[in-house]
Amino acid sequence: MKSMDPQLWHKVAAISGVAALGLGTYGAHVFKPQNPAYNDVWHTASLYHLVHTAALVAAPITKHPNVFGGLLTAGILAFSGTCYTVAFLEDRKYSTMAPFGGFAFIAAWGSLFF
Repeated sequence: MKSMDPQLWHKVAAISGVAALGLGTYGAHVFKPQNPAYNDVWHTASLYHLVHTAALVAAPITKHPNVFGGLLTAGILAFSGTCYTVAFLEDRKYSTMAPFGGFAFIAAWGSLFF
């Protein structure tokens, strides 16, 4: 089995960065929930999305790029994706995946120890 090219994480970061900026812009200029508390949920999703996307750029220089990049990507999808969904639908019943995303972020950063 051929291993994945670590530079692929730059492409993943590019896609994620475009999405993070687009969703952040949407949240800042278009998103007007009935309950304004969901603006904070959207902002949290956007912040974590953008910060962890920036970290993805470093994946190729880590000792285990596919572990680090994979966990960050899983975290972005599970945490930020869940928060975007909760905010957009204004319904916290969709929040079940967020903790898994948070654990994926923690595991990604922890993987740098090894």
